[in-house]
Amino acid sequence: MNNQGQATSPVTTSDDAFNIGGRATPARNGLEWWTKAWPLFTRQIGMWIGLIVVTFIVFAVVSLIPVIGQLAITLFWPAVAGGLMLGAREVDRDGVLGFGHLTAGFSKDAGQLILLGVAYLVGMVVAAGIAMLIAGVGMGTMLMGASGGGTPAAMGAVGAASVLLAVLIAVALLVPVYMATWFAPALIVFHGTGAVDAMKASFFGCLKNIVPFLVYGLVGLLLAIVASIPFGLGWLVLGPVLVISVYVGYRDIYLAR
Repeated sequence: MNNQGQATSPVTTSDDAFNIGGRATPARNGLEWWTKAWPLFTRQIGMWIGLIVVTFIVFAVVSLIPVIGQLAITLFWPAVAGGLMLGAREVDRDGVLGFGHLTAGFSKDAGQLILLGVAYLVGMVVAAGIAMLIAGVGMGTMLMGASGGGTPAAMGAVGAASVLLAVLIAVALLVPVYMATWFAPALIVFHGTGAVDAMKASFFGCLKNIVPFLVYGLVGLLLAIVASIPFGLGWLVLGPVLVISVYVGYRDIYLAR
């Protein structure tokens, strides 16, 4: 990468062989994705924090635009994520991290990254739509029961059950969406993988590593609680480390040493 922060690293790694099918890893690796991300963060702490702050500010400003703002964030976040993946690899190779990495994804495989954003948006809409439909049916049943002389306690139980069911179904539908998009930006920018193939590879890579991801998620939850205590300032550190941990996980699963 040059001094202006533009990513110029080659598409494929020279030290590891890419396996799009991924590999299963031990449970302990879920913890190692965090611990191995930390040294990459400490190499260039100031720039990592700067990138996260700028990203947060840009997303916060864009989100103020009704409807269009949220739509834009959903569509373009994979391009931003792809740029950050390129930045993580640059640091891993003792290169210089720069603000240019925030836009690197828009100039490299932008079409596939935006297509990934479209697929993510569709998945979110479908999950939310089904959950709202189930909740609506439950509420309708509750109102019909109330008009038919049902007791308030019984109707309340019906309403609560329908909302809980809607939430559980939404979570069940969103988990595959997150699995399909977790590693997809890295697979696209590093290997030129198409959006559809990247989503398939990301999904099955996550599926093969359910146990490590459970460990990874539990550790992440604890870190998120700690980071949120001091007025959320801990996220200035956890945010970059989270980004880097995705890169570390990608290398662990898809690159055969």
